[in-house]
Amino acid sequence: MRYRQLGNTDMKVSELSFGTWAIGGAWGKTDDQESLRALDRAMDEGVNFFDTADVYGDGHSEELLAKATKGKEDKIHIATKFCRAGDIHDPETYSMESVSNYCENSLKRLNREQIDLFQIHCPPFEILKNGQVFEVLDRLKEQGKIRYYGVSVETVEEGLFSLEQPNVSTLQIIFNIFRQKALDSLLPKAKDQGVGILARVPLASGLLTGKFNTNSTFESDDHRQFNRNGEAFNVGETFAGLPFEKGVELSRELEWISQERGNMTRAALKWILEHDAISCVIPGFKNVKQVEDNLKALEVKDFSKEELDRIAAFYQEEVHSFIRGGY
Repeated sequence: MRYRQLGNTDMKVSELSFGTWAIGGAWGKTDDQESLRALDRAMDEGVNFFDTADVYGDGHSEELLAKATKGKEDKIHIATKFCRAGDIHDPETYSMESVSNYCENSLKRLNREQIDLFQIHCPPFEILKNGQVFEVLDRLKEQGKIRYYGVSVETVEEGLFSLEQPNVSTLQIIFNIFRQKALDSLLPKAKDQGVGILARVPLASGLLTGKFNTNSTFESDDHRQFNRNGEAFNVGETFAGLPFEKGVELSRELEWISQERGNMTRAALKWILEHDAISCVIPGFKNVKQVEDNLKALEVKDFSKEELDRIAAFYQEEVHSFIRGGY
């Protein structure tokens, strides 16, 4: 495992880490024992960073992380998120009282005394521009409840604004072969400012695994079914904002990336890791097999300049105009 500096923090995180939305809920059926085995497998392979949120299974993923990391709290870093358990448009959701409550509840579920990284969970842009939430987070940092804070954003514009806030240590963005707009200005600026970047939705909700066809179906409690067109939250979180059928078609055109790299999953993760502004990529998982397959992305061959140019042209010519959800 290789480790990268997480922005201006004192943490070095495994370049391939994991998100825990899928084991919390909204991705179909889960098995807690299998989830715990998968977490153990990841840590055995050197993964030292996990991303979660208070709304992933109403706190269930935080509780699973508490069990998996018991006795390893000083070695395993956890990032969690807040605000979406309330009304994200109400300024009171971001008051000192509210955010303190979110923080305390996450600490209890995580069974920790301090949160390594506390992230605002995709708030409306007007909330960020209001600025109050950053003052609240500064106070929580002074109190020792959190070590660092960051912002999970939906758009490049929100990300650029967040970079202007002096104590933002990280940004979490949707970044993958189907979502490349961050390359133009956001990633270079974040790198220049020493702000860490967490790349979420790296496999476009599974599209970039190449395993779906237009007849693929999903369970009713899977966001890939109930949020296909942004019915429940930002459409960019589901299939990276692509209409499903179009995403399947585009994934077929990308199958060549798997050549000499085992499969599309490993190749898609490797592409993200080849950008040095990225602190870590955080794919989701539901079982040990998925953890092991994702980790093999660290072993596959680099992309040549010609291949990278081909992917860039493919995005501009074939993908970009179909993206929904902000960027």
